[in-house]
Amino acid sequence: MSDALTLPAEARERAGKGASRELRRNGRVPAVIYGGKEEPTPIHVEAKELVRQLGTGHFMNSIVMIDIGGKSVRTLPKDVSLHPVTDRPVHVDFLRLSKDAKIQVAVPVVFVNEEASPGLKKGGVLNVVRHELELVCESDKIPDEISLDVTGLEVGDSIHISNVTLPAGAESAITDRDFTIATLVAPSALKRAEGEAAEAGEAAEAPAAEAETAEEAGEEEATEE
Repeated sequence: MSDALTLPAEARERAGKGASRELRRNGRVPAVIYGGKEEPTPIHVEAKELVRQLGTGHFMNSIVMIDIGGKSVRTLPKDVSLHPVTDRPVHVDFLRLSKDAKIQVAVPVVFVNEEASPGLKKGGVLNVVRHELELVCESDKIPDEISLDVTGLEVGDSIHISNVTLPAGAESAITDRDFTIATLVAPSALKRAEGEAAEAGEAAEAPAAEAETAEEAGEEEATEE
């Protein structure tokens, strides 16, 4: 797991859209800390520091210690709202954590030892079904990523959640089925699947095209009359 991040913050004295706009104009981002059987705590953080931490790539899976006036609150980021045009953060939700809390997080999947897969050496393609795994973890044991070893995989083999040894303190949030994470397919199978998808798209577009042609023909007849 990544080291805990520290994010300085200040309490928000005023709520509402007007107050939030003023904070953003001053280089701050409104936020709230909720959960832990306590009342929500409205805060604001420095926009530049927030953007820097977002740029680490693991902000959403990291414990963030929010420092408010010398008091540290242990949290996990739950949602970052972005401006639809500039992609700048405009609001953040933090979940307050106790040390023994269990939380659901999305953890990235990485594949290792691809050079040791006979199927990949023969030209097979790793078709990734899930790029992230939804896990329930102890709040102080959130993994940065889940490494999946493809050593020995042949074309036609699949990796299911039952094949994965999860870190201590973590379990799959999906428990009702043995879902597929990735399959190793032949290039021809992948091309065929892509071709079938393209054909399905063309078939869906055909009625609309025929309708447009009929409409154009009707307009031409009306013009001739």
